Amino acid sequence: MPDLAGGGFEFSHPLFLLLALFAPIVFLSAHRLPAAVTLSSLSIVTTQSRSLRARLLWLPAALLASATVLLAIALAGPRTGDSVSEVKHEGIAIAMVVDRSGSMEARDFVRGDNGTSRLDVVKQIFRDFVVGGGDFGEGRPDDLIGLVAFARYADGLCPLTLDHGNLAAIIQQLETPTNQDENATAIGEGLALAVERLRRQETASKVVILLTDGVNNAGDIEPLVAADLAAQYGIKVYTVGAGTTGYAPMPVQTRDGRTRLGRAYVEIDEVVLQQIAQRSGGRYFHATNEDALREVIEEIGRLERSEVSEIRYLEYAYHFLPFVVAALCCVGAASLLSGSWLRRLPA
Repeated sequence: MPDLAGGGFEFSHPLFLLLALFAPIVFLSAHRLPAAVTLSSLSIVTTQSRSLRARLLWLPAALLASATVLLAIALAGPRTGDSVSEVKHEGIAIAMVVDRSGSMEARDFVRGDNGTSRLDVVKQIFRDFVVGGGDFGEGRPDDLIGLVAFARYADGLCPLTLDHGNLAAIIQQLETPTNQDENATAIGEGLALAVERLRRQETASKVVILLTDGVNNAGDIEPLVAADLAAQYGIKVYTVGAGTTGYAPMPVQTRDGRTRLGRAYVEIDEVVLQQIAQRSGGRYFHATNEDALREVIEEIGRLERSEVSEIRYLEYAYHFLPFVVAALCCVGAASLLSGSWLRRLPA
C-alpha cells in the first residue's frame, strides 16, 4: 500500500477490486446472442464489406464491462492522503503559596519613586504570571493554577482552576491580618495544604511556588515534613525569599490612630527554604526588590512550561464520485446504442 506521507493514492477497501474480475463475464453475457437474418442466398452478403455498425456491435457489451470495472474501483474507495500536524498543549498544575503575614507590609520594595509593600508587589507579579502582562506574555492559559495563603493559619483561597480571571481577582484581594492574633508565619501549613490540593491531580507535572519573607513560627506541620510529602507525591517546590533580613521600613499605627513608617526587624529563613527546594527537586530564589522578584517568577515560568506534543494524522480526500459517474455514463451509452444504432436483430 502506498505511503501517504507524501500524499499517495490508495484504496480504503481494496477487496472490492475483485469485482472487476466479473467484467469479462458481463461482456460475454451481453454479447452472446449474434444477430441473425434468414436469407435465400449468401451471395449478397459475401459481396458486401462489413459496415461500421456491424464492426461496432461489441461496443455496448464493452461499455457494460467497463462500467463493472469502474464500479469496482468506486466501491474500493479510491483516496489520497495528506499528512497533517496538530499541536496539543498539555497544561501543568501549579499551586501558588503566598505569605500574607504582617511582615509582608514592609515597604522596602520600591515602585517608581514610592515605596510599596512586599505583598502589593507580589500580588501584581503573580497576577501577571497567571493572566499575562509585561514580560509574562499571555500568561498560563493551559495550566491549572490555585492559590493558598498563610499567616498563622493556611487558607485555600482558590482551588486549581482554568478560570484565571476569577483567580486574578482573588489574588488582588489578599491582605495582611488585621487581628494580631493571626499575625504569624505557618510555612509548613501552607505548603502541606498545597500538596494536598495537588496530589489528586492527574497532570504529569505538579509545582508549588512558595513565597515568604519570614521564618516558620506557627502551625503543627514543620516545613521540611511538608517538603518530604511534596517529594513523595512528585511535586516540585520552588521557594522564593522576598526582601532582606534586617530592619525594613514598616507602617505602624500611633496612639492617635494615624499611620507612620517605622522600622521593624524582619528575617528570612533561607536555610529552610533551600532545604525545602532541595528535598522536592525544585530551586530556591532570593529577591530583594520588585525587578528581582519579577525575574524570579519569570525564571520559574520558563522552567515549568506546558508540554507541547505534536499529533500527526492523515486527512483523506475520496475520489469515488468520478468513477461512479463514468460507470453510469457507460451504462447509459450502452443502453442508448443497443436500443438504437447498434440494435441487434432479432431482439
